[in-house]
Amino acid sequence: MPKPVKEGEEIEVTIEAIAAKGDGIAKKDGFVIFVPGAHEGETVKVRITSVKPRCAVAERV
Repeated sequence: MPKPVKEGEEIEVTIEAIAAKGDGIAKKDGFVIFVPGAHEGETVKVRITSVKPRCAVAERV
């Protein structure tokens, strides 16, 4: 199944929750994106840094 994001892509996401390790959790088309340092309720522009089979990791732009 194709992923809705690609490495290097820049998108705007809303942080929906905070993970156990403190990273912000956003979703695009149901696909989880972890954003270190983000806070619940924030809307942030991020760059996808890695895409894994079930999630992605991004950094703030």
